[in-house]
Amino acid sequence: MMDCKTALVETSGNIEAAVDWLRKKGFAKAAKKAGRIAADGLVGVALAPTHGVVVEVNSETDFVARNDHFQGLVKMIAHAALKSGTNLEAIKAAHAGSQTIGEAIASAIATIGENMTLRRAAGLSVEHGRVASYVHSPIAEGLGKIGVLVALESTGDGDELAQLGRKLAMHVAAANPQALDASGLDPALVAREREVLAEKFRAQGKPENVISKIVESGLKTFFKEVCLVDQEYIHDQTKSVAQAVKEAEGRVKAPIKIGGFVRYALGEGIERQDEQAA
Repeated sequence: MMDCKTALVETSGNIEAAVDWLRKKGFAKAAKKAGRIAADGLVGVALAPTHGVVVEVNSETDFVARNDHFQGLVKMIAHAALKSGTNLEAIKAAHAGSQTIGEAIASAIATIGENMTLRRAAGLSVEHGRVASYVHSPIAEGLGKIGVLVALESTGDGDELAQLGRKLAMHVAAANPQALDASGLDPALVAREREVLAEKFRAQGKPENVISKIVESGLKTFFKEVCLVDQEYIHDQTKSVAQAVKEAEGRVKAPIKIGGFVRYALGEGIERQDEQAA
């Protein structure tokens, strides 16, 4: 990343010149990757009061993502997923008018002349409460580069829940939490963070009995950075998300539980998948 930053500074932000600069400096691998990764397309969101889905549909270029036909296709796929569930094969088999979603994708590929793929889909639902959504910088209703769902379990006022859910979804889009709380984090991630902290203080000559206490304190700080309920609430930085939700219970007139969240950013993880395939 630093090499890329240096290249852009050296070439006054000209991306093609920066790639050439990297190649001249021997970073041919970076240039090769830049040509291989295809992360364009759109994230689409479809919502019902107690159920929501988010899908990612990829195209080869951003030009296609601005195409009305492609945007209509992504909306169609999102609404099909709302009814059929988030299994990709089930979505493709779902009917939209006289054709299936799979046939609609094939038709769009033939019409637009660029490959398109339904990459992934996820959904949230609640028995009582609301599922809210937020799309960052939408290019059309329910379509953009980042889509978020947040599920709120509550028997309280639906309109108030919907407003709170949207604010929480905006928070998730901005803060990008990795889990709802510490129990939802990958144990390997926590173990790695614990080891990094321990090694840091060993290098400073701290005794082992002191290191263990410092590490646990450091993990609490880490959780505040990556766990939704512990994060500083972007709409009121004097509170954590958990505190803001607790305060909202007075307006909703019932207890509120965050049932989960989903955040899709267009193209995330595509490079990793390519490397695994290779």
